[in-house]
Amino acid sequence: MNTLKSLYRENLALLTDLYQLTMSQAFWAEGMADREAVYHLTFRRSPFGGQFAIAAGLQYVAEMLDGWQIAVDDAEYLATLNGADGKPLFRREFLDYITETPFRCSVDAIPEGTVVFPHEPLIRVQGPIWQCQVVETALLNIVNFQTLIATKAARICRAAAGDPVLEFGLRRAQGIDGSLAASRAAIIGGCVATSNVLAGKLFGVGVRGTHAHSWVMAFDEEQESFEAYARAMPNNCVFLVDTYDTVEGVRKAIKVGKTLEADGHRMLGVRLDSGDLSTLSRKARKLLDEAGMADALIVASNDLDEYEITKLKSDGAEINCWGVGTRLATAYDQPALGGVYKLGAMRDESNEWEYHIKLSEQAIKVSNPGIQQVRRYSLEGKFVGDAIYDEPNGLSHESHILDGSDGSELFSPIGYAQEDLLVPVFREGKLAYDTPSIESIQARVSEQLAQLPEELLDFESPTSYPVGLEQRLYKIKDELMKNARRDRE
Repeated sequence: MNTLKSLYRENLALLTDLYQLTMSQAFWAEGMADREAVYHLTFRRSPFGGQFAIAAGLQYVAEMLDGWQIAVDDAEYLATLNGADGKPLFRREFLDYITETPFRCSVDAIPEGTVVFPHEPLIRVQGPIWQCQVVETALLNIVNFQTLIATKAARICRAAAGDPVLEFGLRRAQGIDGSLAASRAAIIGGCVATSNVLAGKLFGVGVRGTHAHSWVMAFDEEQESFEAYARAMPNNCVFLVDTYDTVEGVRKAIKVGKTLEADGHRMLGVRLDSGDLSTLSRKARKLLDEAGMADALIVASNDLDEYEITKLKSDGAEINCWGVGTRLATAYDQPALGGVYKLGAMRDESNEWEYHIKLSEQAIKVSNPGIQQVRRYSLEGKFVGDAIYDEPNGLSHESHILDGSDGSELFSPIGYAQEDLLVPVFREGKLAYDTPSIESIQARVSEQLAQLPEELLDFESPTSYPVGLEQRLYKIKDELMKNARRDRE
């Protein structure tokens, strides 16, 4: 199923910022629109104070770009836009040009579920410069958000230490599309199921849920509500026990659980949604065990994240299933990844590659030039470092990997196993990628995290992971920086 086209219109080419189209017209007016260019989508800092991110969103990217083209009705809309003088913003000849030109870009990307780091190109787009430019906004919109949520989910699941984590964020997520993308990314990051039923249908993932406080409040007695729910849903009984008195609610749930057992069913567990979760969970566990219900789950919700789960576990909480909503689906403590999309190379008038760089007073904002690929090195099943290199120049085992900011050596890859991360997704506008199942993407996350040094995964003070430029690419970058600064003097 094509998720985007089942939810939205057939073509999303106008999912872009206006300036992408005004720049495209300017390229066209200068005779540059068809000039081949290369752009890279990267991020500058790892989210949530950590040292890594989980690449996500590539399926949406592939779906959006498959058959991408400015439609006739898109052009008709653009023709109604006016400039500051009240005259049409776009020329009719330009609109005819962009509607007659099919998507011709080649796209390479790091597969979803891969551990990625700052400054590495998650996506590389190569093709006519106007098309590379127009798709920028949608790529950032998709990849920034899903990568952010997948990373948050991976952190939360790590804190849960093998306990199942359920994504409960639909009601607090940023809109319909935000909730669906968040559910998908949360599953990629390690959640076992979502409360979002539409996400379950669209993505083929597990859905979970029982009842809310409003169900209990609709009855005169709490136990009556549990009994009624058990009669209606005997195979789905996790009772929410904190509407009035949590410990008493557990006792009432146990009574109903005994009735379920007599009828050949069993109570799956209880859910805690308020109060001192650590203390209440220990009391609930004691009551459940004494009643012979040692296999009953204690599910917790209520503003959980990786830090709160870690604290509860260190306090000895007897919780073995976690429902995480707001702080996962909204990326509560960091609402944006901060991904960027920069020009790395463009053909000159002689059809030779000319490399480009963006300068800044802040070293972290200086872009990398070239036609970039990422090579990952590993030793004895553990990742040891990544090198960003220029594909036309290649990379050898003897290359030195240098810090992109100051040129200091990070590592030499001699003797390490190696893998290039960017893989073909489109070739000259044609889809060349089979999207893996969401289950295999989730499994890839687990495999990738297991290959990171343990100290890099720490929440409080993680160590950094070496990512540098291959020495020839560093030299190109350094020369471009010197030339640009000399030209400004």
